Amino acid sequence: MFKRLAAIVFIFVCTAVAWAILGSTIFYRTYSSDSELRGRVASTWGAPQEQAPPTATYVVVTPKMVTSTENGNVITRTVEEEKTYPLPLQKSRVDVALHLDYRRKGLLWYSTYGVRFAGAYQFTNIDEKPHDVLFKLHLPAEQAIYDDVVLTVNGTPLSILSAKADTYGTAIMGPHETAVLNVSYGSQGIESWKYNFGDGVNQVRDFELRVTTDFKGFDFPENTLSPTQERPIPNGWELAWNYKNLVSGYTIGIAMPQRLQPGPLTGRISYFAPVSLLFFFFVLFTLTTIRGIELHPMNYFFLACAFFSFHLLMAYLVDHISIHAAFLICSCVSVFLVVSYLRLVVGMRFAAVEAGLAQFVYLILFSYAFFFEGFTGLAITIGAILSLFVAMQVTGRIRWTEKFATRGASAGSLS
Repeated sequence: MFKRLAAIVFIFVCTAVAWAILGSTIFYRTYSSDSELRGRVASTWGAPQEQAPPTATYVVVTPKMVTSTENGNVITRTVEEEKTYPLPLQKSRVDVALHLDYRRKGLLWYSTYGVRFAGAYQFTNIDEKPHDVLFKLHLPAEQAIYDDVVLTVNGTPLSILSAKADTYGTAIMGPHETAVLNVSYGSQGIESWKYNFGDGVNQVRDFELRVTTDFKGFDFPENTLSPTQERPIPNGWELAWNYKNLVSGYTIGIAMPQRLQPGPLTGRISYFAPVSLLFFFFVLFTLTTIRGIELHPMNYFFLACAFFSFHLLMAYLVDHISIHAAFLICSCVSVFLVVSYLRLVVGMRFAAVEAGLAQFVYLILFSYAFFFEGFTGLAITIGAILSLFVAMQVTGRIRWTEKFATRGASAGSLS
């Protein structure tokens, strides 16, 4: 009996090592190409976007006397000095619509989105003179496309010029005149959208931002402000940030919801597989001992291979089909291998009922628990406790000394 148990333990340990290698291979395949694939997605779709409010500035040119020494002579020249003055931003009304659109590369899904941005910004010329004001909108990402870009001042379209990620135009503002700059565009990004008030700590007056999503399950990144209002709408949410006089160094941001990632999920299931096999071997060993069924360590070896085939097939099938379809196919293959094999070794009833049910619970259900992030550990713990309860109730009246002695005698007579 001791040699039999030692052989089963050896088979279990070797299979566990194989699962560890398989899981590490899956994670390596997933994350070694992540940066490259992420760059490819960003190059074709767009980078994460962080929008800042536009600015309005004017330049004042004043003559200045400059004295210099040349060849021992003192020379005085008059030069023009330019000084830039910003116009205060008095009011902001921003509307953003986000549309989620996933993209898959390799073993990872990337949360890409479309964004429609529209903002109305009120600036005031507090000077006593009219000025030619430069209105500038810094676009949220250089690696992106922008469609239907519009800038208007008090309803009059500006002649738009661009340089790198800046879009700008000029308009004349009279003394103490207030102008409303309207900006709008459509674009695309990946993973997150943010609104940045500026570098460092900033004072924001009369600010309203409304974000409408056609998706749920989003999150707010670290160091961002939570919405002041949240309202569910059909298939999404309407979020609002309203501030009268805000002083803050935080930004506003939304992280797109993540889809179930095939690579990391398959890797975690592979790492957990030894626990499933341990439960299966425990149930199988207990049942065969109670019923006096002889299973050779080679039988356990083939059963371990059937379990391993589930994860090996899944590791390479998720490259080509959805994770749910791959899981279903791999489950059917593994169960078929176990049942068809034990049918020949023990019998159809034991293979289909006891062994098949145990494999369904400990391999398939335990593995499927990983699809429910946050509840995996609890589900597996409950399953393990229920299994322990059933095993204790079924075997409570068994005299294990007699059972092991009987099996040892049988083994001795066979030898």
